[in-house]
Amino acid sequence: MFKLSALCVATLVALHAPVAFAQDAARPAAEQALAERIDAAIAPYYKADAPGATVIVTQDGKTVLRKAYGMADVSKGTPMTPDMAMRLGSITKQFTAVGILMLVDEGKLALDDDITKFLPEYPTRGKRITIEHLLTHTSGIVSFTSKPAFSATDGRDRTVAEMIDTFKNDALEFEPGTRWAYNNSGYFLLGAVIEKLSGQTYARFMEERIFTPLEMRHTAYEGHERSSGPRAAGHSKGWFGRVTTAKPISMTQPYAAGALVSTVDDLARWDAAISAGKLLKPATWQKAHTSAVLADGKPTNYGYGWQVGKLRGEPLVAHDGGIDGYSTSALRLPRQKVYVAVLSNTDAPKIQPDMVASKAAAIAIGNPFPDFKAVKVDNALLDAYAGTYRIDATATRSFKRDDGKLIMQRTNRDPVTLTPYANDSFFMPASLTTFVFARNAKGEVSQVIVHSQGSDMINQRVDAPSGTPYGTP
Repeated sequence: MFKLSALCVATLVALHAPVAFAQDAARPAAEQALAERIDAAIAPYYKADAPGATVIVTQDGKTVLRKAYGMADVSKGTPMTPDMAMRLGSITKQFTAVGILMLVDEGKLALDDDITKFLPEYPTRGKRITIEHLLTHTSGIVSFTSKPAFSATDGRDRTVAEMIDTFKNDALEFEPGTRWAYNNSGYFLLGAVIEKLSGQTYARFMEERIFTPLEMRHTAYEGHERSSGPRAAGHSKGWFGRVTTAKPISMTQPYAAGALVSTVDDLARWDAAISAGKLLKPATWQKAHTSAVLADGKPTNYGYGWQVGKLRGEPLVAHDGGIDGYSTSALRLPRQKVYVAVLSNTDAPKIQPDMVASKAAAIAIGNPFPDFKAVKVDNALLDAYAGTYRIDATATRSFKRDDGKLIMQRTNRDPVTLTPYANDSFFMPASLTTFVFARNAKGEVSQVIVHSQGSDMINQRVDAPSGTPYGTP
């Protein structure tokens, strides 16, 4: 669910102006051409009469593209405009993380502090769970959004203590620090820590310590907005694929894990502050954008509130969000000084915002993604790839041939039909995720390399073509 050089003063002022890039006749031809290339690449993803998105692309302190697509409210026929606010979903987590890190820089807590120092009633069952475990999704605490009862009660207002009661007595899923598992409960607890140490509500702390100083006038904990700017309605997919209004949800439940609303303009201000090194010490910012490491030395590709990886070979920090009615993505390429934010007003987009953001960023740095062309692959090759491949301790990825096509299914997810673009390479439609099969010295297909969200992940095969485990005599 709510599940990755600073801008100059003139640019910050320009971000207030609700004008699209195409209206700026004074722009240099090269900048205008870049904006048009990005627009041409992403505009086809959005229909004029369907839920849409707002998109901003900045590079080296300048706004490259700022544009709206589709409808802000399908039922009312209201078109989207670039200044519209939307729910951020899990992009909220980077703000929560920075709030915690500000308190670290002030000496009010340490990353290796046990959470019981601040939440003494929380039952850790004799395990040491630290603030850093919460920040990096390595605590082992059950994520409350994964519990079966969550969706049936997410419209109910709850206090912070009442929400913690819904997951605190569940057994840990693993020893803290030994695995990575995306976790909304951890960030909920971080919000409670902020309240305990600051003596303020999470909403007030975020407003006074981050949003107001950075002039993020249209960013707030939903329900605590300081302005009445335009807001895009949230949409979901109903019966027979029809677009419906998203069901209500109480924002007391996503809380510090996903309850913020914002605009792309304010997110560009947020990136400008990060680029300028505001709010945190330089070393703290660096740590936030560095992958955590598990007890066995393996990287998690997640820092403090940001996913860490690469995009077209460039260092990347990013985060996506998904919450009732909305899907979002924001990424930064710090070495190229590029920032992209995509806010979509549907929780069932045909094209995920992270794909839109990635394509826009790749064009901005002059290294666009290739347009994959489907090719024909023999059934014998498809049969060779069929099998089970290990993702981690709890999940696998299986492939099978069906009617001349390769079907991929990950544990607890729906099957997806892949499209080949080379004899050993496939892409997932409506995404930038690719799968490349590799063979061992014996010529057997032994692994699949998955490229997704800027990182390569190797899934080792756990069954031989005959169906027996590798290594079996």
